[in-house]
Amino acid sequence: MVDRTPKRLPFHRQPAFNLLLVQLAVTICAALFLFCFVGRVAAYSGLMGGLIAWLPNTYFSYKAFRYSGARAARDIVRSFYAGEAGKLILTALLFTVAFAGIKPLMPLALFGVYLLTLFVNGCAPLLVKRSSRP
Repeated sequence: MVDRTPKRLPFHRQPAFNLLLVQLAVTICAALFLFCFVGRVAAYSGLMGGLIAWLPNTYFSYKAFRYSGARAARDIVRSFYAGEAGKLILTALLFTVAFAGIKPLMPLALFGVYLLTLFVNGCAPLLVKRSSRP
């Protein structure tokens, strides 16, 4: 009898795991830089901005890359859509919480580290391990 359950990948074996680690490292380094050279408010504002970028990306990665194999094609497409929808909702929710609930807040630091963390996605081809290498 053929097993028809989709093959699930553990989170640490997903293709985007290294990218998420680099995004988290960039967020922490940027927050430390802001703490040393600008101040405490800029540091936690920057940390919030980086986390606003990182947490939805982590959610998307968990949802989108949890299946593998040709038999799981339908589940892969469905999970990509669910992951992207959840990522957009989570991003909007986190921005709302940051602006409504955190006082004082430095918007320039928040958006700067947010964009810096998202910029790491542009470097994804360099960071994601290729499975086709010998």
